[in-house]
Amino acid sequence: MESALLMNIVLLEPEIPPNTGNIARLCAATNTQLHLVQPLGFRLDDAKLKRAGMDYWQHVDWKVWKNWENFLEAVGKSRLWLVEQGGGARYDTVSFAKADYLVFGRETRGLPRALLKKFSDSWLSVPMFNSEARSLNLANCVSLVLYEALRQQGFPGELD
Repeated sequence: MESALLMNIVLLEPEIPPNTGNIARLCAATNTQLHLVQPLGFRLDDAKLKRAGMDYWQHVDWKVWKNWENFLEAVGKSRLWLVEQGGGARYDTVSFAKADYLVFGRETRGLPRALLKKFSDSWLSVPMFNSEARSLNLANCVSLVLYEALRQQGFPGELD
């Protein structure tokens, strides 16, 4: 028996098929809706995307949006959390709620600065400890933040 969707992951212009495939698999396992905002850096029939998502794609509730504006219009006043280096709050210091949207940017450039400024009150970061490391892998970052949000909610719907 499938349960209701718990959270939303938004990938704004993702570029690397295996990352998106891994995130799709994560979304399937956690009853999280996946939103892909175009343009994408790959085709949806890309073999690497399908391979990383394995046979989980059939279990993913996902939508593709033409652009950021269409996505924003559709979600209305839903709460968005933008995750990007330099945010004013660490991801583990805020209170997440069911059906929040966790927004992540491109692997090579992250989220646009104008967007981060517009949503500065909901701009979160994941701490890093080595100044030589430029960034974390996108799929790992999504996992960290999503599982913190689910932990705060008591892992609703968790299987035994």
